[in-house]
Amino acid sequence: MEVTRIDPLHPDALRLIAGSEAEQSALYPPHLRHAFSPQQLIDDDIRFYAACRDGAALACGGYGSYDGYAELKRIYVDPAHRGAGLADAIIDICEADAAAEGLPLMRLETGEASPAALRIYTRLGYTRCGPFGPYEENGSSVFMEKPL
Repeated sequence: MEVTRIDPLHPDALRLIAGSEAEQSALYPPHLRHAFSPQQLIDDDIRFYAACRDGAALACGGYGSYDGYAELKRIYVDPAHRGAGLADAIIDICEADAAAEGLPLMRLETGEASPAALRIYTRLGYTRCGPFGPYEENGSSVFMEKPL
């Protein structure tokens, strides 16, 4: 498996982002979804990655740099390839690159209706925290962070 930077407008990235969007749409109403569009990922200078095996992009995600912290964005693994460590690989490179930039903390927002994501983040050392940045408490979002 190889994890590399990818343009969010690359066809492989767009395919994975569409899968993420479809999954999130089935779980959360629009006012509770905070995922960036591909153009927002570019506009906000998100460092975006794909995990590939045999040339096929199977997972994606990235992070943005904000005022004193990094935030994970659009972590998604194709359902047919879950359980193979792809999310871990994407998160690992995001954490390493954010730490190399001197960012002391990685944060994220996910939802209560995403128990698999919550298990992954907890297993990787993330703990719950309060809302940060532009987020507000809404009864559905879960906010987590991890020192880098």
